[in-house]
Amino acid sequence: MIKRNQDSNARLKIFLLASIIFSMLLTACGSHVRHVVKKGETLYSIGWKYKQDYRLIAEWNAIPAPYYIHAGQWLRVAPPVTSQKKNVRRSAGPKKVIPKQRIISKDKNPTGSQKRIVSTPKKITPQPVVRFKEEKVRTWKWPTNGRLVSKFSKSPHGNKGINIAGKRGQAILSSASGEIVYSGSGLVGLGKLIIVKHNKTYLSAYAHNDQILVKEGDKVSVGQRIALMGDTGSEQVLLHFEIRKNGKPVDPLIYLSR
Repeated sequence: MIKRNQDSNARLKIFLLASIIFSMLLTACGSHVRHVVKKGETLYSIGWKYKQDYRLIAEWNAIPAPYYIHAGQWLRVAPPVTSQKKNVRRSAGPKKVIPKQRIISKDKNPTGSQKRIVSTPKKITPQPVVRFKEEKVRTWKWPTNGRLVSKFSKSPHGNKGINIAGKRGQAILSSASGEIVYSGSGLVGLGKLIIVKHNKTYLSAYAHNDQILVKEGDKVSVGQRIALMGDTGSEQVLLHFEIRKNGKPVDPLIYLSR
């Protein structure tokens, strides 16, 4: 009887240990799927953090425009499994061409040795890649003057914008007309940050400011002064400037005039 109780206790300990490990793994994985809204965050800043389009996050969480969220709210920041499969189909691109074979010969009654096979490719039907229709920005303006010290990188952990060095207190300008959708210091490593929504497709961000001159909800015009250059969250005085298209980082130098 004693041995049987010992075996039961051992199995119970193993079960509890396995449950704890599974719970830890689930929590770790969930940090990439779920986000708890903190005070001061907006749907736009959360989308910026996870490199997701704010409209998709709103859709995954059934949040209607104008996308109000509150502190303590749990948000899905990665697509559900069904959506992932759909997105894969959408972005898979053209299907592989399977040649259709036909046999031709100069002779009316060809022998086996005279036959030759000619492949006729089928027509390719392009698959849609972008879910949302692009809305263009008419004019992009350099956000400040200074020396370009870092360019955009396509590598996964590279710089997702450009860095422009200057003097403390130097004017930071809105690169295009739009609305301030985030103003704060909630994104780690970016210091005092401003995010401007230009339309449904494009957002821009201005990081490491010394002083922010606008607030959320303000309408700004292209070239309007919105902040003063600083080094909050940075080792030197500079502006970190990004442009996001449908939630994904793009090279600002493609849009800015030379």
